[in-house]
Amino acid sequence: MKFAHFLVALVVLALASSIATAGDPSPLQDFCVAINDPKAAVFVNGKFCMDPKLATAKDFSFSGLNTPRYTGNKVGSNVTLLNVDQIAGLNTLGISLARIDYAPNGGLNPPHTHPRGTEILVVVEGTLYVGFVTSNPDNRFINKVLYPGDVFVFPVGLIHFQLNIAKTPAVAFAGLSSQNPGTITIANAVFGSDPPINPDVLAKAFQLDSKIVSYLQKQFGGNNK
Repeated sequence: MKFAHFLVALVVLALASSIATAGDPSPLQDFCVAINDPKAAVFVNGKFCMDPKLATAKDFSFSGLNTPRYTGNKVGSNVTLLNVDQIAGLNTLGISLARIDYAPNGGLNPPHTHPRGTEILVVVEGTLYVGFVTSNPDNRFINKVLYPGDVFVFPVGLIHFQLNIAKTPAVAFAGLSSQNPGTITIANAVFGSDPPINPDVLAKAFQLDSKIVSYLQKQFGGNNK
């Protein structure tokens, strides 16, 4: 039965394919600074291409995604992302895949965004409470409890999360509409930036005492010395 669920999860890949549109292609990195020296340049998609005649099956495959991952960390989750860095054949194809493992009783894939990809998630084990928040000014919170076989879509760029609300481990697979969707975990980015953001900025933005901000920055490695 688990093998059947695994096969169903892989179907998510077909649903995450990008739709071709006219105009400039979507960026596949945070920024691309123009440069005149071709010897110091890289392609916009971040990868060079090998001679197609030299490609083999290993360039299009990955083994071991059926293996449970460690979830004994602070948030109780583990994301195994298969993007162009793990499967070279994904280059220019606009798609990637992730396995997410959640610890029992509150394993959390914390609030984060994918700046370059929409995510479609299918639950294969466990019970997940998931949701995303729409952009300003509405900031609507759209959420749902998912069970095995349920599917949920997180639109590109919107803050979203998944929480395991069951007493047993949970597993989900996600397809993303980019070979390099990127991930910005909100707490890590805000309180763990390098160098740290001035605590006065965060104190005013979050309406917190500056001492609380400094504490949070220490927790996330953004200690302001």
